[in-house]
Amino acid sequence: MNVLGIDIGGSGIKGAPVDTVAGKLVEERLRIPTPQPSKPDEVAESVAAIVEHFGWNGPVGVTFPGVVKEGVVLTAANVHHSWIGVDAAALFGGASVLNDADAAGVAEMTFGHGRGEHGTVLVLTFGTGIGSALFIDGTLVPNTELGHLELRGKDAEHRASARIREEHELSWDKWAERVEEYLRHVEMLLSPTLIVIGGGVSKKAGKFLPHVHLDTPVMPAVLQNEAGIIGAALSAVPHP
Repeated sequence: MNVLGIDIGGSGIKGAPVDTVAGKLVEERLRIPTPQPSKPDEVAESVAAIVEHFGWNGPVGVTFPGVVKEGVVLTAANVHHSWIGVDAAALFGGASVLNDADAAGVAEMTFGHGRGEHGTVLVLTFGTGIGSALFIDGTLVPNTELGHLELRGKDAEHRASARIREEHELSWDKWAERVEEYLRHVEMLLSPTLIVIGGGVSKKAGKFLPHVHLDTPVMPAVLQNEAGIIGAALSAVPHP
């Protein structure tokens, strides 16, 4: 069935109808810059604009860059702090709402490299921050937020996110050193069988992944930056 997936990020809000059986976008995605400041009402207007753009009246799934429990936002590191405590599911008209990295991870486990993979699989999204989705034998452990692990006295995402590479004008190989340092830290903690790298940088994996050396296999996301939209849609598929 087709479901509208909407992926809220720190810099952009993207949406498109998704064929949830094939795991593919069925129309060209629409991207709207995330309002600044990214307060709930303003972001809700952008989400509504995407719904209206596609003339959508079916199920909708929405990702959020923070911890989400039963539709309620508990953290907001890369959007306005006023999100904390907001019932996002109600704000978005009853949409299914989940953490953005969890959504990307579910998509990759369903249609990407994680498909059929047993053991501990870690999907990491590098963008404005670092998102994480942890799976044990295909089952999601929600809201892990491993981008906030401490590395050299600060949040890891403040050293190794894609945003930091751009802001500090780091070369790809210099940024890869920071990524490897972070990945070695999570490898030590979790001993995963596979690490999948997603987010916008997954399209440019050839520029940095060859410089990253781990004992754990590291693969770029198959669905690249569409994973969040597809995972959001999968979360809203009605269950019989």
